[in-house]
Amino acid sequence: MKIKELKLYTIKLKEEFDFYANTLGFEVIKHTDDLFTIRIGWSLLTFQKSDKEHKYHYCFLIPSNKLLEALNWMEKRVEIIDIDNGQKTVNFEGWNADSFYFYDASGNIAEFIVRYDLNNEVHDDFDILKVLCLNEIGLPSDDIVKVNNQLKFEIGIDTWKGDTERFGTIGDQEGIFLIPNYKIKDIWFPTNIKIRPEPFECVVENNGNKYFVEFKNEEIKISTYYVH
Repeated sequence: MKIKELKLYTIKLKEEFDFYANTLGFEVIKHTDDLFTIRIGWSLLTFQKSDKEHKYHYCFLIPSNKLLEALNWMEKRVEIIDIDNGQKTVNFEGWNADSFYFYDASGNIAEFIVRYDLNNEVHDDFDILKVLCLNEIGLPSDDIVKVNNQLKFEIGIDTWKGDTERFGTIGDQEGIFLIPNYKIKDIWFPTNIKIRPEPFECVVENNGNKYFVEFKNEEIKISTYYVH
């Protein structure tokens, strides 16, 4: 599965634009008074102006040989979240992955991750153009089984790692919905930010088909995506 488009909501649109367009230097492809969109590899990320604060967790995929180089590059531009006594990276043995975390301008928890099974090494120096895509988006629920079944039936994606009680995932290593049961797992690692089912919209691609996914008020609506 690939996350082709993702729309999040923020009360700090101007600050978010400055963070992504100027501090990190992503390509801006649309900018209005109410929203902006940046290109991230095969993905598009949009922030829409909101009158209510939301806190998300999302993740960017980078080449599997660029973790420390990307960390050094990012540390010159943004504060990296400390994992444990100065340790900035974390290994997920069961996922064969490593990552590091930072906050965006809205206080969302963002992440750069390498997934070694993808074998997507590059040999040029790291810069922002080496970010491959949006790789994960948090989709909190108090019923992981229900969410899994709906996404499997309507999009054709399968459960990847985790469990159906506390923290599940569905998709594959190119694109994943993270599904924490927010009544059991109540904070986003590695922070103290409460996990809540925040609204978002996305377009995902699976097996050559695209789907529009709207998550709002803890309900998921899925439809076939058509380009107008």
